[in-house]
Amino acid sequence: MVDKDGLALEVSGLTTGYQGKVVLRDVTWEVPRGTLAAIIGPNGGGKSTFLKTVVGLLKPMGFDKLELLGLPPRRGRRKAAYLPQQEEVDWTFPITVLDVVLQGRLVSQGIWGRYSREDYRRSLDALDVLSMSKYGHTQIGSLSGGQRQRVFLARALAQEADLILLDEPSTGLDAQAQHELAEIFQNLGDAGKTIVAATHDINCLTECFDHILALDGQVLAQGTPEQVLTEANMIQLFARHFPKIGASGEVTVHDS
Repeated sequence: MVDKDGLALEVSGLTTGYQGKVVLRDVTWEVPRGTLAAIIGPNGGGKSTFLKTVVGLLKPMGFDKLELLGLPPRRGRRKAAYLPQQEEVDWTFPITVLDVVLQGRLVSQGIWGRYSREDYRRSLDALDVLSMSKYGHTQIGSLSGGQRQRVFLARALAQEADLILLDEPSTGLDAQAQHELAEIFQNLGDAGKTIVAATHDINCLTECFDHILALDGQVLAQGTPEQVLTEANMIQLFARHFPKIGASGEVTVHDS
């Protein structure tokens, strides 16, 4: 067990879902500060639901404990940033890269405040860290998928977030962009940031992350990649979600 002062995320007995439907039941998980953590599981297994509950987009049905950075949810979320799936963002909305990053400063000033010189400085510095300075006045919708992820990570840095939660950050990225994203995660971890990413990209797990939570309606496994990415766990997680074709051509679904 890790001392709770060193935890970026502490969840105990969490049950959650939406529209009265339970999606996840009795989830308990601890993420130490500075950890690069991944959440894996099949579609519908509860990865996105878990993240949205942690950041307050979904109301939990019940929990014993939920703390972010050692604080109650409302206070802890001020130092947490959430990056949704790219398909959930309206990329046609006319907004520049710098304006997106400046949104990270709203947490500290309140929605009706005006941006200060310090807000602009921190936002420009964040873009520089992510090698996106030259795109400040570019419409975000015109960027590639990898560049968009960099912009949202820059917004998290401008917010001064210590906990960054991402939902399927590698979706739509080519191999080079995925590799660059892995390097960014590593740099953020080295700087003391905590990354929690829901992902379907099994190939990236050993390169990008040092802790994994496997979900399929409940916790099936958690630990290091070596502990979680076993053949038995992968079969339990994914095999029942794929059809099995018999010798005579009949199609069945494996149910473990």
